[in-house]
Amino acid sequence: MLTPAQNERITRVGPGTPAGILFRLYWQPAVLSSEVPERDGPQVRVRLLGEDLLAFRDSNGEVGLVDAYCPHRRAPFFFGRNEECGIRCAYHGWKFDRNGDCTDMPTEPGNDIMKEKTKITAYPTVEKGGVVWAYLGPSEKKPSPPDYEWLRVPPTHLHVSKTYEECNYLQALEGGLDTAHSSYAHNNNMSSKTDPRLLDRSPRLDVNPTAYGYNYVSTRQMGQGDVYIRLYHYVMPFQQMRGGIHEFSGARRKMPALDGHVWVPIDDETTYVYNWHHGYDESVALSDEHREHTETFYGRGPGEMIPGTFKLKKNRSNDYLIDRELQRAKVYTGITGINTQDFALQEGMGRIVDRSKEHLGATDRAIIAMRSMLLKAIDIAAEGGTPPGLDPATHNNMRAYDDFVKAGTDWREVFEPRTKAKW
Repeated sequence: MLTPAQNERITRVGPGTPAGILFRLYWQPAVLSSEVPERDGPQVRVRLLGEDLLAFRDSNGEVGLVDAYCPHRRAPFFFGRNEECGIRCAYHGWKFDRNGDCTDMPTEPGNDIMKEKTKITAYPTVEKGGVVWAYLGPSEKKPSPPDYEWLRVPPTHLHVSKTYEECNYLQALEGGLDTAHSSYAHNNNMSSKTDPRLLDRSPRLDVNPTAYGYNYVSTRQMGQGDVYIRLYHYVMPFQQMRGGIHEFSGARRKMPALDGHVWVPIDDETTYVYNWHHGYDESVALSDEHREHTETFYGRGPGEMIPGTFKLKKNRSNDYLIDRELQRAKVYTGITGINTQDFALQEGMGRIVDRSKEHLGATDRAIIAMRSMLLKAIDIAAEGGTPPGLDPATHNNMRAYDDFVKAGTDWREVFEPRTKAKW
């Protein structure tokens, strides 16, 4: 468990907060590239780490991420005009480019000194993997852009989506790092005789610190000499990577793929989840049918989102459409959709859970290690040091994997060639 003071320190993400200072040292998703698809197209509101911002693609095709309000009288740039490499405020015509510089001040003709001194907050961006990444920290500490393997995968083999979650980022991240809950929360076929999550509901965990965070190994006994091993990665500060090579309802093999999530704080009480999924190698391209099937499986298919948003139709306001008869007969939670099940439990804890009331066990080792690592990194950042995972070289050549091995086999030898990036 955490003390109330530790919980505050690790969950609050706004400007000047301990965790906010740490997170601003990392590149992180701001919007999907598809949200700003066209040059001089409509700008979009962005809220990131408690800051109100605006994203737009300028006339040169570059994405700007700037203060959401004009510095003149604080009118919202959302209603402005995206034109000729800048956002022009609809109130008095003041115009700013993606670097935050004022390029026109028509209500103050000839006042070049005022124009030169008037700037807005603007953050650097890069586009990779269908995502616009932003850096919100001090310019002198800006690291090289991220280089995760999934950012190098061609669009034909990659799928990225985004969902909105009504809780603090940490309880969402903890859900992603908690392998034991899948035996219950994601038990969608209670009569299954092949799912290792049901055959062994108490996985053994080993956590191994790395330069980017840690990897951890989940081991489940299958019986008859088989062991199911799953190697995950926790990548600082709030990303998880996992293997997706096997399925357990019916045939073991499915389309070989890897996936993961990035839980990006909108503010202290809400989160955007960036979900990525890609083929195992060049032979595994993703069809439109596969992309739609994946989204539907997780509960965020085309008909399951509130139009024009990243919010699920099944949400807190309607109890995620829990079906008690389904819960009795087949699905442990009575809720369909893997991520929907997660949201019901994580959002149901409250916007920021009180971790001083917890009772943690052996299957919480990955969560305990993550919290310890984050709190230590927060202290390092507060002292002006360099926290782990900023250098792309620490994370650009690894991947997750899962497989079945025979008891007594050294799984490391089996996994070693399969845990290196192929892209």
